[in-house]
Amino acid sequence: MTVPKKYIHDRVILLLISINAYLTIAGVISVLFGLGDASSSTFTVQYRANLGLGAFVDGNATTFILFMFFMVFVMVFNTVLSIRVFHVRRGFSVAVLAMATLLLVLTIVVSRSLLVNAR
Repeated sequence: MTVPKKYIHDRVILLLISINAYLTIAGVISVLFGLGDASSSTFTVQYRANLGLGAFVDGNATTFILFMFFMVFVMVFNTVLSIRVFHVRRGFSVAVLAMATLLLVLTIVVSRSLLVNAR
């Protein structure tokens, strides 16, 4: 797969790739620091409102390691998809990267909210 020259020189696409790379690195570091300062080895990984007092379901650190892998996967997959779609239309490529930005932000928010409940 060759990267088109116009793709590399497009400022909007480079901005979105830079934002996605920053969010990925910030999200991974955020989860790592959240896992490092937690005093217990169990974390809240689910909230089920229908369970009443036992609404919080506990899990372990593996869940948050998967969050980190998911962030890296989203960054790589959407960048490759954006490169492949750029031949069809530039707007599609920008939309793919913008949706990746939204997905990374939501992943960071969810992982941080679950790590805050662990304390």
